[in-house]
Amino acid sequence: MSVVAEPRVRLRMDRITKSFGGVHALRDVTFTARAGEVHSLCGENGAGKSTLMKILAGAITDYEGRIELDGKEIRFSGPRDAEDAGVRIIYQELNLVPQLTVAANIFLGRERTKGFGWLDDRAMEAKAKELFDRLGTPISPRARVGDLRIGDQQMVEIAKALAFDAAVLIMDEPTSALSDAEVARLFRVIADLRKQGTTILYISHKMNEVFTLSDHVTVLRDGRFVAESTRTQTGPDQVVRWMVGREIAELQIEHKTTAGAGRLKVEGLSLECPPDSGRPSLSNIHFELRSGEVLGVAGLLGAGRTELLEALFGASHSTPSGQIMMDGRAMEFRTPGQAIAAGIALVTEDRKNLGLFDQMTVGENITIRHLNHLTRVKMVDRRAEGQAISGAIRQLGIKTAGPSAMITSLSGGNQQKCILARWLLTNPRVLLLDEPTRGIDVGAKAEIYTLIRRLVAEGMAIIMTSSELPELLAVSDRIIVLCEGRLTAELDRSEATEETIMHAATQFLDRVGTATPA
Repeated sequence: MSVVAEPRVRLRMDRITKSFGGVHALRDVTFTARAGEVHSLCGENGAGKSTLMKILAGAITDYEGRIELDGKEIRFSGPRDAEDAGVRIIYQELNLVPQLTVAANIFLGRERTKGFGWLDDRAMEAKAKELFDRLGTPISPRARVGDLRIGDQQMVEIAKALAFDAAVLIMDEPTSALSDAEVARLFRVIADLRKQGTTILYISHKMNEVFTLSDHVTVLRDGRFVAESTRTQTGPDQVVRWMVGREIAELQIEHKTTAGAGRLKVEGLSLECPPDSGRPSLSNIHFELRSGEVLGVAGLLGAGRTELLEALFGASHSTPSGQIMMDGRAMEFRTPGQAIAAGIALVTEDRKNLGLFDQMTVGENITIRHLNHLTRVKMVDRRAEGQAISGAIRQLGIKTAGPSAMITSLSGGNQQKCILARWLLTNPRVLLLDEPTRGIDVGAKAEIYTLIRRLVAEGMAIIMTSSELPELLAVSDRIIVLCEGRLTAELDRSEATEETIMHAATQFLDRVGTATPA
């Protein structure tokens, strides 16, 4: 009887400990991964997953413990050192230069050259095209990254990691901005890498992904190792219990409120986007938002959901045509400042580039839009500011060492809560939420849902986009569906299902994804 040899250990992280300002992010964490396996790392926001992976990727060099790669002890001096050793990472928060082209971003710091050191743009663009063909994504290597939608930027980040052979590839929430079709293509690439012997370390809050891909699952909680298991010996419910230390009930959200008067009315809203921008145009959109309700916006990535919210917030690259009315008054928002003054707030999908002030503290990020209301005789009332910050931290359950902690020391989910707290301090009448739970764990999601329903019970009007249809169905009172920048359905809560939404979301698409006449 032949015995199949177990794959060799590729990576061992032993008793890793890391503190930030006296707060332990990791305590004695031991983690092992083998060659040619997908090993998922799970845990709530703040559990220490990203910190552990940043240590492995050389982004954090000050830590206690020992790391071995292929049996050899290593201690990286920085990210370039880790990359040279074959460790590459795809960050949840995109690490791209918006002003450069796609190809330039992929080869940044490792540019290909020819004769006398001239950049070989043709070779880099050809390699970039090869990578995108492999990923099944029609992104132009010459496109400026800043002009791409967030999903395409995510694919550029993935291509960047695939451009160079890696022994260990870390993927931190790689599908958070991808469509279902893009996710399926990424999964095929992961399967190919696994066959080639690459070790994939996969961080995700999505249990369906974890149990589709993984050979092993490791769970962290509060910076400590909790459990490790093969995929076949555990299940999603058990992993969630390990993550949160308690049972998470099936998503049940009460809808006790009755919608009030019309708050926001949109008639014939249209927006032209540059043809090479990767962004969809909006065409003749009509809908009404009432006080005391959540209006969900569904659609595939690239349908125009983010563009719609940006147009309502005065953040489009150009002024849209059509009419926007607030409480019966015609409005024209050419800048976000005008929208804010009218009582509109936007929690953006792109947390890193558009939401955070990364050189500021937690408290400063929360109060920065509210300082005019905290000023006495041209000086900020520090006591009032402190009360506003502590109240926000308490209300949203933000996990932080304190108001003076740097915002970058928080997990992605807690950073998102700080952005939400910032806008709530402005007491908006219309709150625009673009993928508000992106990168947030299952426990924190339930807190966000409860907060949303409490806000509408108090009379706020909310427009929310989400790529997760169960979430949108659970939270929304009504749902509008976009396809290729056009509104294809408006559904009451009672008639909205995943099937009806997906039918409307693909109404103008044929089999190869091009437009067909309505």
